[in-house]
Amino acid sequence: MNGAELLVSAMEKEGVQQIFGVPGEENLDLVEALRRSTIKLVVTRHEQGAAFMAATHGRLTGRAGVCLSTLGPGALNLTTGAAYALLGAMPMIMVTGQKGILSRKQARFQVVDMVSTMTPLTKMAHQIVSPVTIPSIVREAFRVAQQERPGPVHLELPEDIAGETAPAIAPVPLHPIDRPIAPRAALDRAAELILKAERPLVMLGAAASRPHLADSLSNFVKRLQVPFFNTQMGKGSVAGGSGLYMGTAALSERDYVHWAIDRADLIIAIGHDTVEKPPFIMGPKGPIVLHVGYLPATVEEVYFPHAELVGDVGPSLALLADRLEGKLPKAGALLPLRERILARIGDRAEENRYPLTPQRIVHDVRQVIPEDGIVCLDNGMYKIWFARNYRTRVANTLLLDNALATMGAGLPSAIMAAMLNPTRRVLAVCGDGGFMMNSQEFETAVRLKLNLVVLILQDNAYGMIRWKQAADGYPDFGMTFGNPDFVVYAKSYGIKGARVESADGLVPVLEAAFAAGGVQLVAAPIDYSENLRVLVDELRANAAKNGEQS
Repeated sequence: MNGAELLVSAMEKEGVQQIFGVPGEENLDLVEALRRSTIKLVVTRHEQGAAFMAATHGRLTGRAGVCLSTLGPGALNLTTGAAYALLGAMPMIMVTGQKGILSRKQARFQVVDMVSTMTPLTKMAHQIVSPVTIPSIVREAFRVAQQERPGPVHLELPEDIAGETAPAIAPVPLHPIDRPIAPRAALDRAAELILKAERPLVMLGAAASRPHLADSLSNFVKRLQVPFFNTQMGKGSVAGGSGLYMGTAALSERDYVHWAIDRADLIIAIGHDTVEKPPFIMGPKGPIVLHVGYLPATVEEVYFPHAELVGDVGPSLALLADRLEGKLPKAGALLPLRERILARIGDRAEENRYPLTPQRIVHDVRQVIPEDGIVCLDNGMYKIWFARNYRTRVANTLLLDNALATMGAGLPSAIMAAMLNPTRRVLAVCGDGGFMMNSQEFETAVRLKLNLVVLILQDNAYGMIRWKQAADGYPDFGMTFGNPDFVVYAKSYGIKGARVESADGLVPVLEAAFAAGGVQLVAAPIDYSENLRVLVDELRANAAKNGEQS
C-alpha cells in the first residue's frame, strides 16, 4: 500500500461511506485509492459546500463527516466550514493536499501553511510526514473529532507521502469510550438546588441536540414535570406532546418567552454552549443557574452558573431524576404562563397578506412538513422567525446555525440531510442572499438524484442587516440587490421551479413540489415589515408594560 491507500483503508475502518470535496492534482493518489475502495467520492461545486455537507453529517449522526480539497486555494475554501463545525460542535475530518515535503520542484507555487491556518479553527491540525504513522493518526483524528466537545480535525497529506510505498501496517482497532457520570456529591448538590426552587425552569442548549440524547432528555422532563424552553440550536431536544414547552429564546431579552425566564428562580441549563447568541442575560439579581453538561461551563460575562453537574448527560440526568421524581410540588409553577406566551408568539400566523409575512410562512411550512421532516435553514432574518414560531416535535428536525451563523450553509446542509434520510421530507429554507452564495450545489443535488425542495424567500436585500439598520435608527442604505429569475435559474439545472403568487399559495405549491419528487425550487416573496412591528416596537412596548428598561 502507499500512503493514500493506507489513509483510505483507515477511513473505511472508521465506517466512512462518502467523502465530499473538490480534488486537485495533489490528491490524485488519494482519488485513485477512493476509486478502488468502498467509499463514495461526492464531487461538489465548491469546497465550502463540501465542508458544510461533511459537518452536517457529523451533526446528524454523531460520526465525523469527511471532506477533501487540494492545497492552497482549495484548502482555504474549507476554512468557513471548519469554523462552522468548530463553533457548532459538529465532528468532521478535513483532508487537504500539499506539495511534496521531501522534494518540491515548483518552489512555493500555491503553497500556504494550512496547518497553521487551520490550528485555531480545529480541535487538531496535523501534517502527515510518513505513511507509517497514518493508521494511528487517522484513529486519533476520528477520536478527537467525535469526543465531547465534537468538532473538526484537519489532516494534510503531501503528495509525495500519499504516493510513498509503506510496509504492511496493521490498522489501529476502534475501542469503546465511556464517558464518566457526574459524581454523587454533584448530583446531591444539584438535587438540593432543585428541591429548594419555587419556580424552576429547564433550558435546553445546543449540546442537548446530540443525536443520542433525545430519549434521555424527554424522560428527564417527563419525570420532573418542570417546564422547559430551548435555545435556537436546542430545538426539538425533547419529544413533542409533553405540554411543558414554553418557547424558544430566539432573542436575548424582552421576548415573550422571557416572561418565564425572568420569573424563574432556578434555571437548569442542560447542554448550554456559549457559542450561541445568549438566550438570556445573566445579572446579579437573576436566577440561580445550574449548568448540566458533558464539560464544565465556559464562564462569560452573560453566563456564570452557580453550580455544575458535569458528566455523561443522559445517565447523569437519570440519576438526578431518581432523586427528585415525585418530590417537586412546585415543579409547574411557571406553567400558567405557557398558553399566553405561545398565543403571543403565534399571533397573526394565518394573516391573509401578500407578499407573505414571516409568521404565515412558518405556519404554512409547519403544515406541509411531517413530524419527522427536516427543515434546514440558511442564515437570514427568517431564522429568528423560524426559531420563535416553528414547533419541533422530533430532535434535529430544524437545522439552524446559531453559532457561526454563516450564510450559504442552508442548501449544502439540506443536501446532506436528504442523503441520510431519503424517505423523509427535507426542505431547505434560504434567503435570496444566502442562497446565491452556494446555489451552484443545485447541480450536486441533481446529480445525486435527491428528493429535496428548496424554498427561497425573496426580498431582494440582505434583510437582517436592513432590519438592524432600521432598529438602530439608521437610514435604509446599501443592502438591496437584484436577483435572477429563480424559476428560470432552476430550469437551467434541469430543476422544476414554481412561484408563490398569493397569500394562500405556499401550502399547495410546496405540496406539489414534494409530490413531484426530485429536486424542486419554490420562490416566495416575503414582507419583512413585520420585523420592525413585532421584534422592535411590540417587544419594546411589552418590556415597558412589564416595568423594564427600554
